[in-house]
Amino acid sequence: MSKTAVEKIFSVKSGKDAKAGDYVMANVDYVMVNDITGPIAIDAFNELSMDPKSDKIVIIPDHFVPPKDINSAIQYKKVKDFALKYNTNFYDTGMGGVCHQVMMEKGYAAPGRLIAGADSHTNTYGALSSISVGIGSTEAGVIFATGRMWFKVPETYKLNLIGKPKEGIEGKDIILYILSKIKNGGAAYKCMEFSGDIKYIDINERMTMANMTTEAGAKCSFFDTDEKTIDYINNKVTGDYKIIKSDNDAKFEKTFDIHLEDIENSIAIPDSPDNVKPVSEIHAKIDQAYIGSCTNGRIEDIRKAASILKGNKVNKNVRLMVVPASQEVYNLALKEGLIDIIVGAGGYFSGTTCGACLGGYMGVLGPDEVCISSTNRNFIGRMGDKTSKVYLANPKIVAASAILGRIGTPEEI
Repeated sequence: MSKTAVEKIFSVKSGKDAKAGDYVMANVDYVMVNDITGPIAIDAFNELSMDPKSDKIVIIPDHFVPPKDINSAIQYKKVKDFALKYNTNFYDTGMGGVCHQVMMEKGYAAPGRLIAGADSHTNTYGALSSISVGIGSTEAGVIFATGRMWFKVPETYKLNLIGKPKEGIEGKDIILYILSKIKNGGAAYKCMEFSGDIKYIDINERMTMANMTTEAGAKCSFFDTDEKTIDYINNKVTGDYKIIKSDNDAKFEKTFDIHLEDIENSIAIPDSPDNVKPVSEIHAKIDQAYIGSCTNGRIEDIRKAASILKGNKVNKNVRLMVVPASQEVYNLALKEGLIDIIVGAGGYFSGTTCGACLGGYMGVLGPDEVCISSTNRNFIGRMGDKTSKVYLANPKIVAASAILGRIGTPEEI
């Protein structure tokens, strides 16, 4: 029987002939928690009075790192003590970063693997041909103990990418375009599979696109494995992995033809990631420009931002914040002189943290403030006060807007 990639992977992990709509008990390759979701998972695990599957557990503090107050310090200490007690995979401050970036950098994500993460943007690892799903914290605690979890095998939406993107079009523009068509929740509990002319999409951009399938409500994402996938995971991945692809005659619930040459530089305007307009139509003044997060905080993104900022100055009315997605990204930015360029332009460059993305700390917006951000969500109050507004765009547009003092493009500088 012909199968989609997600059906094949769940068949392998469950030992059953799994098809879309089936409920299966599947073996999980890795389960990931952070400093916010980890404490609840630990409480659930402790109720089971079992030994943990330590080799499968990955703990990555990232949301309030370093801890911002006593409560966040207590949460941090709880996950750190658990990790050290049970010798789990653990990435402390200065050694890790934003959880999803670390999971890919450190080789946990690989073709054919099944990964569960107690964070909604776990979908990101589909860029590397994993099936990775966001789960609840108590579910993570059960996987700590058993290494397994039940799943409903999702149906698949096929995104058939056609043609080559125009110069300057990035993964953020492509996924915003797709969200504008599918809409928030339009792929609820589906696997969004990207195939076709993916050769034109670099791994960094695939990660951005996979990350934001969460905003369509997708259970997971999946990119076909190709040479770019293998090049990325070489020297990162340890252990076995298996290249799995959908059969040519597999049954997809829906197929969307995405003509890449039709896509323009885009921006999501408040208050939803699917509320998308061409950047050329929006000229709102801004108070903050933010580059970072699991969506667009990789070294490629920081290089692009620095290329715009070099020789220019941030507008006096704007605070520019650049936050690398991991310590590894920070180290590369330092080595390449990118931090000097950003700071020299009047920007702020920090250590890695999720803080500003979720309105937690280090970049929280005040009343009526406007931010253009490379992150993934612009809901009401997402980055701070309920009267603040957030626009989503690719890193080059964010950097250009910081210079202009309003939303704009590099061509305007």
